[in-house]
Amino acid sequence: MSDVCNLGTVPNLQSPDPLAWDGPAVGLLDLDAFFASVEQLDHPEWRGRPVIVGGSADRRGVVSTASYEARRYGVHSAMPSATARRLCPDAIWTRGNFARYREMSARVMAILQDETPLVEQVSIDEAFFDVTPGRFSRESPIAICRRIRGRVAALGITCSIGLGVNKTVAKIASEREKPRGLTAVLPGTERGFLAPLPVGAMSGVGPATEERLRRMGIRTLGELARADEAELERSFGVLGPRMALRAAGLERSAVAEAAAPDEVKSVSNERTFSEDLTGREQVVAGIAHIAEMVGRRLRKKGLRGRTVTLKVKYDASHARSAQRGLAERTDDERVIADVATRLLDELWQPGVRVRLLGVGVSGFDDDHAAQMSLFADEPAGESRSRPSLGHVTDALRERFGDDAVSYGRDLRFRDRTSDTAPMHKDA
Repeated sequence: MSDVCNLGTVPNLQSPDPLAWDGPAVGLLDLDAFFASVEQLDHPEWRGRPVIVGGSADRRGVVSTASYEARRYGVHSAMPSATARRLCPDAIWTRGNFARYREMSARVMAILQDETPLVEQVSIDEAFFDVTPGRFSRESPIAICRRIRGRVAALGITCSIGLGVNKTVAKIASEREKPRGLTAVLPGTERGFLAPLPVGAMSGVGPATEERLRRMGIRTLGELARADEAELERSFGVLGPRMALRAAGLERSAVAEAAAPDEVKSVSNERTFSEDLTGREQVVAGIAHIAEMVGRRLRKKGLRGRTVTLKVKYDASHARSAQRGLAERTDDERVIADVATRLLDELWQPGVRVRLLGVGVSGFDDDHAAQMSLFADEPAGESRSRPSLGHVTDALRERFGDDAVSYGRDLRFRDRTSDTAPMHKDA
C-alpha cells in the first residue's frame, strides 16, 4: 500500500524529498465504513465478519453502511436490505447506535482541529482540512496527514485521506486507496492525476450529467478539461465551464473555519415506509407526521427557520426535492407541514408510489428578504404570537414520555415505517 502518489516531475520544489510541498494543501478525511467499524470496535466478536448497519429486509430497510467484509459480497450503502441479505445471507445486522457514531465523529474532528483551525466537516464521517505549509505550521502536509491517520487508528477505527491543492483533488484522492489509504497528489501533478479518470469520479457529476457528457463525446476528466467552454456553457449553463476548471485541477477552494459545535444550518427528518404510499391522503399524513418531528426538534434546539424543504423518494434510486421560503421564521409543525404539502404538487402525481418522505427546515440566520409569504392572508406576527400546540405536546411528552400524546396520523404510521434507523439530520 503506497502512501504517496507522485505523478511526475513537480516544479518549484526546493528538495527532492517527497514530503516537500509548495503551495496550498487541502486534505479530505473519510472514515472507512464508519458505522460498521464502530460496531466492530464495540463488539470485538464481530471483527473480521461481515457487518451491515441498516433496517431489516422484511420492513423495506436500507443499508446505511457495510463493513469491508460485507462489501466483498457486493453490499453497499443505500442498497435495499432485501438485496443485501440475498448477497450476504450470513451478515451480522444491526440498526446502529447513532449517538455513539456522533461521539466517535466528534473525537475524530477534535484530532483535526488539533492540527489546524481550518476544518470543514461535510458529513458525520468526512471533513476537509487545510494544512498549507507556513499558514499554521511549517511541517510537511504529508507528515501531518500520516500523524492524523495514526491518531484516528488509535481510537480503534480507520480513515483514508486524500491530499491535494484543492477540494476536488483531495476528494478524488481520498477514494483512490481504501481502507487506511493516504494518497497525496503533489502540486503541479493534478492534471495528470485527474485526466484518465471517468467524469463520474468528480463530485457533482451524477448519472444524468455523466450521460449528457457522454453524448458530447466526453468520458474522462482529461476530455472534460479540454472541452470547448462555449459548448459546455450552452449545455450546462455557468456550471459547464466550472466543471472543466475542476477537471483540469485548477479549482481554487477555501476550507471554512470550523463552525461552533452547536451551530446548525438545517434540521430534517426522513422516513422510509415499509409499504409504499400511493394516495394523496396517505402522503399528506406522512408529511404531517414527519413535520411534527422536525418541529419538536427545532423547539428543543431553540431554532426557527424560514426555508422548508420536501424530499420525495419513489424507489431505491429515484428522488426529487423542492424548497420554499417564508416571510418569517417558524418552529410550528403546522406551518412546516402546510408548506411541505404545497410543495408536494411540484414533485408528485397521485398514484405514483412513494417509498420515502423527508422534511427539513433551514434559514435560521437568513436576514435577507424571503420569497413572498405563502400565508399572505395571515396578519403579520400572528403565527409567532399564537399559542403553539407543539409547545404543549412537547411539555407533556417531556413529563410523561413520548407516547403520552399521539395524533391519529402517528398511530397510522407506527407499524408502517421501515426499521432503518430514522434519519435525523442537523447539518
